[in-house]
Amino acid sequence: MHNWRIKLSLFINYFVFAILLNSSGIAILQVQNSFGISKQSAAWIDPCKDLSIAALSFLVASYITKFGYKKAMLVALAVVSLACFIIPNTPGFFAVKVLFVAVGSCFALIKMSVYSTIGIVTKDSNEHISMMNFIESFFMVGNLSLYFIFGSFVDNNNPSSTSWLNAYYLLGILSLIAFFLLLSSPLDESAARTEAGHESSIKFIDMFKLMGEPIVIAFIFSAFFYVLIEQSIQNFLPTFNNKVLLLPAVLSIQMGSILAGSTALGRFLAGIVLKKLNWLKVLLGTLLLAALLILVAMPLAKNESGKTIAGWLDAPMAAYIFPLIGLLLAPVYPAINSVILSSLPKPKHGIMSGLIIIFSAIGGTTGSLLTGYIFDKYGGQSAFYFSLVPITILAVLLIIFNKLQKKYTAAKTI
Repeated sequence: MHNWRIKLSLFINYFVFAILLNSSGIAILQVQNSFGISKQSAAWIDPCKDLSIAALSFLVASYITKFGYKKAMLVALAVVSLACFIIPNTPGFFAVKVLFVAVGSCFALIKMSVYSTIGIVTKDSNEHISMMNFIESFFMVGNLSLYFIFGSFVDNNNPSSTSWLNAYYLLGILSLIAFFLLLSSPLDESAARTEAGHESSIKFIDMFKLMGEPIVIAFIFSAFFYVLIEQSIQNFLPTFNNKVLLLPAVLSIQMGSILAGSTALGRFLAGIVLKKLNWLKVLLGTLLLAALLILVAMPLAKNESGKTIAGWLDAPMAAYIFPLIGLLLAPVYPAINSVILSSLPKPKHGIMSGLIIIFSAIGGTTGSLLTGYIFDKYGGQSAFYFSLVPITILAVLLIIFNKLQKKYTAAKTI
C-alpha cells in the first residue's frame, strides 16, 4: 500500500490524541479524588488544553507549511511522549495541568499537519474523502477506548490513589510507535510549498478580514456555543456519575463511553439524513430533543441517587439516558463546519479552519469553567440544567447563520 507507514502513523496519531484530549473529563474527576481539588479548580484542566490549542493554532497556522508537516508532527509526538512518561512520576495537580498544556499544544500541530498531509498522501478526491472519514472514525474509536483504558487503572478501593496516571505510560508508548513510523517514512511536501515569501503576514491580515464577515461572525458564535455545551457535558459527566449518581469511580468513567458511542452514532446517522433533509430543520429538531432529554434525565438523577451501585446493571436510569444527548448534539458541529466551508471560496478554507479550531477551543474552555463553577456552588443537576441556556442561544444563532448564509451565497452568484 502506497505511503502505508505515514498513513498508519496518522491513524495512531489521531487515536492517541483522541484519548489524551478527552481524558480531561476523567482527570477532572480524579484530581478531586487523588489531590482533594475542588470542582471549580479542577475545571481549569480543560482551559489548559483548549487555550493551548487556540494559541498554537493562531501562532503557527501561517508558518507550518514552511516549517514542514512531518517535522511538526515529529515534534508534537516527541513532546507528548515525554510528557506521558513524566506525569506518572510527578503526580500532582500542577503536573496534570502542565500535561494538558502539552497535549493541547501538540494537538494543534497534529491536527493542522494531519489534515494537510492527507492531501499529499492521497491520489484523488475519492481517496481523500475516504481517508478523512477513516481518520475521524479512528478519533471516535480512541474516544470510546479511553473510558475503558483509564477505567482499568483506577483503584476503587483507594480513591486517593494516583494509579490512574499510569495509563499515560501506555499512551506514551503508542505515541513513540507513531513517532518512529513517521520518522522512517519519506514524505514529499514540495506540492504544499508556496513561493510567496510574504504569505505569512498576508494570512494574518486575511484572518482578521475574514472575521469581519457577518456570516463568519454568526458561525463563530454558533461554534462557540456548541462546543461550550459539548465540552461542559463531556468533561463533567464522569464527575456527575460519581458525585451525583454515586457510581464507583471506575464505573463513572466507563459509563462515559455511552456519550462517546451515542455521539459517534449521531454523526453517522446525520451523514445519511442530511443528504436528504434541510440542515437547519434537522439541527433545530435535534436541539429541541436535547433540551427535552435534559428535562427528563435530571429529575431521574434526583430520584435515583443514593442507591448502592456495584455494576452496570445497578446503575440508575439517568446514567443511561442522559449520555444519549450525544446522539442529538452530534450532528450540529460537522454540519455548521460544512456549511461555512462550502459557502466560502476554497482559498479561504485554510484560514477558516484555523478560526474553527481557535473559537472551538475558547468555547470548550468557557463551558468547562462555567460548569465547574455551577457544579461546585449549586450541584451537578443545576450545572447540567444550565445547558438549556446555551442550547436556546445556539438555536437562535443557527437561524441567523442560515439567513446570512443564503444572503452570502446569493451575493456570490450575482
